[in-house]
Parts: sequence; structure tokens; C-alpha cells
Amino acid sequence: MSRQTPLYQRHTDRGARSTDFGGWEMPVEFDSIRDEHDSVRETVGKFDVSHMGEIELGGPDAPELLQRLTTNDVSGLDPGEAQYTAITDADGIMLEDTVVYRLPDGETYLFVPNAGHDEAMAERCAWIREEWDLEATVDNATTGWAMLAVQGPDAIDRFEAVAGSPFDLGRFEIGERELSGVDCLVASTGYTGERGFEILAPWGDAPTVWDAFDCQPCGLGPRDTLRMEMGFLLSGQDFDPEDEPRDPFSAGLGFVVDLDTEFVGRDALEAVYEEGPTAEFVGVKLIDCGIPRHGHPITTPAGEEIGHVTSGTMSPTLGDPIGLGYVDSEHASADTLVRVVVRGEPKKARIRTTPFVDR
Repeated sequence: MSRQTPLYQRHTDRGARSTDFGGWEMPVEFDSIRDEHDSVRETVGKFDVSHMGEIELGGPDAPELLQRLTTNDVSGLDPGEAQYTAITDADGIMLEDTVVYRLPDGETYLFVPNAGHDEAMAERCAWIREEWDLEATVDNATTGWAMLAVQGPDAIDRFEAVAGSPFDLGRFEIGERELSGVDCLVASTGYTGERGFEILAPWGDAPTVWDAFDCQPCGLGPRDTLRMEMGFLLSGQDFDPEDEPRDPFSAGLGFVVDLDTEFVGRDALEAVYEEGPTAEFVGVKLIDCGIPRHGHPITTPAGEEIGHVTSGTMSPTLGDPIGLGYVDSEHASADTLVRVVVRGEPKKARIRTTPFVDR
């Protein structure tokens, strides 16, 4: 049975169409994917992202535990700062992409696993703690925190109206704020490419905070089209340790890999860095009619298969069919003419750098 977020009843009352996602029953759309997408690009929208996990780490060796767990350099985080990073296995294959927060108290760290991965990541933290004999606490706080996102050009104005104070967080910062009488953590992060923020609110207070932001509710559908326009990865689709095993360099995340730190998978990734990846994560934009979808082959104009699509949609902002996927590195240059095989028919397309939409 799917888990439910504390906003499940709000979604039901609003008439949302729902689906199972990562073991959670989540809204796909409230009105229409297009309307919700446009609200975020043009004004503001709100998302329930409480299906994402929250793992809290404390104790004197919490920074070292995270340094072993994640590919980026945690030691550079000051209280109230965050960083994007990856979690890899010993072979350098991505298990997660995640955001690590050093909370304002300076002592607690929190990272956000993807939907349905919270238990596995808590277990992995415990394994690292024991393997390296670290003094650290590991708390799976997923059902302690609800997570909401408010995104769009008007998001900051909405925050200031609710909080009654200026929004003074820089990019990838987190702070304690009171919203509608609820003590929350607010982070200047998001998954849409727009200005905005994400809120961590106590689980039971989530409806109060949700109701405080009177704007378009948005589901997983627009969240997906928005992130595809930006070229953002989706766990379980654009990378997956079983079905789509990729290292961070192949997935376009070399910027979150610090080879001067001793994380699990470092040696394997150093070899990839030195030799270069054999495949690369790219955008594709179709010239012919058709929509690229997960699993569609990507070929040369002569028909040689060079990769495949992992995500695709008709871009609501551009009105063009776009996709994300992997191609052999020698074919990954922008503007390379390729074919995407849609329902057995090769469609003309070009490799594009992401984001597709300049925000």
C-alpha cells in the first residue's frame, strides 16, 4: 500500500489525479499539466514534495560520515549552507543525487534522498559509520518533516507576504523561519529552474503551511516537464543502479565530484575522470513531428545506434518535442544531427545543450 503525505487530504479535496510514485500516493495534476507548468514559469506554483526523504546526521563525526557517503566536499559547508552532490557505490555508479544541508545550528546535517530511498540511505549511513568506526547519529526523519516547494517568478513575493519579512537567503542557503505560526526550515533550492524555495515543516503542521500559500497547486506532471526543460536528472529514470547504471561524469555531474576527498567510489571515478566517459547525458530536440520517450533509440543519420532517450516530452514553454538521454561521447557535441526512433520511425533531431529554457 502506498504511503500518504500529510497533504493527501488536501489533494483529494482539490480533486487531484494521483498515482503511486516511489511508494507514495502523489498528485499528478490538479487542473492540467500545461496550466500548472505555465503558472510556475509565469507566476508561481506550489508542490507537495513530502515523498522525498530526510536523513539527519549528528555527532562529532557526522561531517566525516557525509564525506565518505557523498562525492562533494562537505567540509566547506558553513552553518546554513547546502550543496548538491551524488552518492556512488564502490564502482562509481550513482545511487542518488541529493542535496546536503548543514543546518543553522551548525551541528546537524540533513540530506534528502529520492522518493522511496530513505530506508536504504539510512542503512548505508549506518554501514559507513560502522565500517570506519565513526561517532555519529543517523536518524531517518522522513515522517518527521513534510517538504513543500514554492516556485516561480512571484515566489519570493509570496514568501514575504506570508512571513512578513524579507527573503534574505542566498542561493543554496537554509534558515529558520516562521510561516503562518509554524517554525520551519526554508531553503533557497528547487527543481524547476525558477526562483523559489523549499520548506521543511513539521509533519503535522504541513496543511497550515500549504494553505498559507494561496497559489496554483502543482503535481508530478508539471514537475517533470519543468525539470526536463532544465535538463535535470530524475532518479530511477535518467539514472538507476540496476536499469540505467551511470557514473556522475557520464550523467553530467562532474562538477559535484571532488576527487581530493575519500568517498566510496572515488578510485573508480578517478579512472573515469582520467580516461573520459564513454557516453554522455545530452538533450535532444526533434526537428520532425513526434515525441521522444523513455527507451527510444538514438541513432546516426545512417541508422547506427549510438544511445537512447531516458526522458522526453512536448515542452510546454517551447512548443517543441525535447528529450534527455545518453549518446556515445563522440556524438555528444551540440548541434550534431541524429535520429530518434519513435514507434519504429526515425525522426530527425539535434543534440542540444541544456537547459533548453534559459532562466
